[in-house]
Amino acid sequence: MPVTVHIVNAFPDAPGGGNPAGVVLDADALTPAQKLSIARQVGLSETAFVSASQKATLRLEFFTPARQIAHCGHATIATFSLLRQQGVLGDGRFTKETVDGNRDILLDGDVAFMEQTAPTYTRIDPASDLGARIASSLGLLPGLEAGGVGPHVVSTGNAFLLVALPDASALADLRPRQDPVQAISDELDLIGVYAFTTETQRPGRHASARMFAPRFGIPEESGTGMAAGPLACLLHDVLGVQDRELLIEQGWLMQPPSPSLIRVVLQREDGRITRLMAGGTGRISRSMVLEA
Repeated sequence: MPVTVHIVNAFPDAPGGGNPAGVVLDADALTPAQKLSIARQVGLSETAFVSASQKATLRLEFFTPARQIAHCGHATIATFSLLRQQGVLGDGRFTKETVDGNRDILLDGDVAFMEQTAPTYTRIDPASDLGARIASSLGLLPGLEAGGVGPHVVSTGNAFLLVALPDASALADLRPRQDPVQAISDELDLIGVYAFTTETQRPGRHASARMFAPRFGIPEESGTGMAAGPLACLLHDVLGVQDRELLIEQGWLMQPPSPSLIRVVLQREDGRITRLMAGGTGRISRSMVLEA
């Protein structure tokens, strides 16, 4: 059965930048095995499959070349950007059904935002055995951290290990060892490791980041909306950034570069983050027809 797959770059911050995702708009007749086969043929970090929903605007399922996953930020942005550009959806609020519940989506002009939940934090002592293993997995000297900020596991629906670095040079020089990163990700039940610095490539932005997720077959990813949300929360709650909207760069320092920009809008009550919306633009790259 022939299946059309659209390739959409989510969060592009420069021509040719962003994080590409596959999008299949009519997936009702596909089995899980067929979806996995298509994701393997596409060969990108994630492919999104759209089908009808009785609970939301649409149902979204996400497959890496290795397995199905619960959520994917950039593939969500890619999907809703594609539907917006094709005229299927207009501006406004929508919902996506996923394997673990519904999430709100906002379309505002050429920007798509996805809902994330209030953050939870677990700080890891850099001097602990786990702290030392984290440093070693990233090729860092123990104690190399920015402003005394130790590693934190932060979740806004999916957990990431956030590691602060002192400057862009330290971030660019990271040479993660994938097997130890995967072992730590398995141990802490993480999507991946999100290393960051507040030194950015362009002025007016809040952080620059790199993301490593070998647990899901992703050595490095160029734009990760589900990780930018936790980072924005950490910047607000731990580092004292009071802006309501934060801009996170990613992909600038990977090789080859694929610059991405993720916008995160925090919703606060009495100074506490109650939920957030993370998003960006999407650019259609090409389409292909594959056999399911």
